[in-house]
Amino acid sequence: MSELRELYQEYVLDHGKNPRNFRFPDGATHEADGYNPLCGDKITVKIEVEGDVIRDVGFQGQGCAISTASASTMTEAVKGKTLAEAKQYFDTFLAMVKGEAEPDLLDEELETLSVFAGVAEFPMRVKCATLAWHTLTAALEGQDEVSTE
Repeated sequence: MSELRELYQEYVLDHGKNPRNFRFPDGATHEADGYNPLCGDKITVKIEVEGDVIRDVGFQGQGCAISTASASTMTEAVKGKTLAEAKQYFDTFLAMVKGEAEPDLLDEELETLSVFAGVAEFPMRVKCATLAWHTLTAALEGQDEVSTE
């Protein structure tokens, strides 16, 4: 597990400092604001959905490195996926960061999400890691905002 922990640290640092999709899509059809009152993370997620597919997704906000890295990774993971696939990714990600499922390093689609399995060792950080995912889900379900209280 130390190899996964090392990868996690590198990944969080990289995506925390250089987040991917840290912008809003021009054709956004869904959006929501997310807030984690425990550490003050705030995020807005905007999504362009065409039919049943997430064509584009981006986020902006301020938060800790885990929150930012998770949002960055989430946008890369769900772009081009169907709404059902995005929900499945969220369920898998949530189970991993809560320590309820082992990371599947053999599944290429989920490999990048698997690096966040180490968050399970720090229960207070689970809300940081899941904020973007809860916000994405809220946006897709037509909710304007979500809090990870």
